[in-house]
Amino acid sequence: QVQLAESGGGLVQAGGSLRLACVVSGSIFSTMGWSRQAPGKEREWVATITNGGATDYTASVKGRFTISRDNTKNTVYLQMNSLKPEDTAVYYCNARRGALYWGKGTLVTVSS
Repeated sequence: QVQLAESGGGLVQAGGSLRLACVVSGSIFSTMGWSRQAPGKEREWVATITNGGATDYTASVKGRFTISRDNTKNTVYLQMNSLKPEDTAVYYCNARRGALYWGKGTLVTVSS
């Protein structure tokens, strides 16, 4: 059974940083990534990293967020810098191996 466990969320002031981590059980996954859901809004894609290390970001986080992965640990990270109040959301990691699997999320709150 595939399980994804996020960690690293919390409360931070605007301009601060947080690093999220997501440990994925099971074999290596092709694409891993992060999405987020702000209060009252739909879930939106944030960043993706392939097994080869190619990355892509939604426009609103480019230059501020960095996604990375450690295949030896089956872990994907999201380094978030220069955080803004509009980054407040529950952040979900996901991993694809045929099907797309999701974690339960970790809350990030950015105060102004």
